[in-house]
Amino acid sequence: MINPTEVNSLIRLLDDPDGEIFEHVHQKLLSYGPEAIEYLEQAWEQAFDAVQQERIANLVHEIQFGIVKKDLQLWHQGGAFDLLQGILIVNRYQYPDLDEQKVINQIEAIKRDIWIQMMNEASPAEQIKLINHVFYSIYGFVGNTTNHQDPQNSYISQVLETKKGNQISLAIIYSIIAQKLDIPVYGVNLPQHFILAYMDETLQSDFEGGILFYINAFNKGFIFGRRDVDMFLKQLNLKFDKQFYEPCSNTDIIKRVLRNLISAYEHLGSADKVDELNELLEIIEGP
Repeated sequence: MINPTEVNSLIRLLDDPDGEIFEHVHQKLLSYGPEAIEYLEQAWEQAFDAVQQERIANLVHEIQFGIVKKDLQLWHQGGAFDLLQGILIVNRYQYPDLDEQKVINQIEAIKRDIWIQMMNEASPAEQIKLINHVFYSIYGFVGNTTNHQDPQNSYISQVLETKKGNQISLAIIYSIIAQKLDIPVYGVNLPQHFILAYMDETLQSDFEGGILFYINAFNKGFIFGRRDVDMFLKQLNLKFDKQFYEPCSNTDIIKRVLRNLISAYEHLGSADKVDELNELLEIIEGP
């Protein structure tokens, strides 16, 4: 437990003009970690001095960013099994105070609405048709074509709120819901485009890799085949590579989300965010 009197005394010293004193106070408050946040936020509300307000805000961000880094590292080291958990950690970077249960409830609601209408004997194509009907026609999810570079397209809480996202964020929500319904839909890391594959484990042909068909979550769940992927790669002048056809890992998906965010913030000229997101990318690109 931290001592409130001590914390508040340190916070009052944050606007000290002496660089050494400021650095010492800054490090000491940083060492308290998440427990210091509520005291810092209270002090921010009461502060009249712009310098002090800015220093408090920066310190809160630094503590919260430290938590995101630690959470991402634990997720990665733990095997990155839960894609929803991974994407929520990325969301925490921009929305640290978000009630994550709300996101989980929104996903559960869509899943429930699909499940109610799902027939046990539905064929794979019929299953996808039903998901598409609920996801796009009833809930109104669409690809954000007008503002594709907007970083908000990559934060799951915002995509669920606005019903607009980029290729990968829509595909992530789509595949999480499908997998919760025991429908084997997984992400495929296609260059310049992120698609989904419907897997059928009974198909053990090496060439097809057990894939029945592909789904474009950005284009209302459009179903297409392997030859379309061949054509797409040909247009990009890319040679055949197995990874362009087969499901990728959750770590690869989160890497791609982070790269999208880096590119979006570069576009906006937010150098600090680009640096921080590169730090997050390094965590999961490491050995």
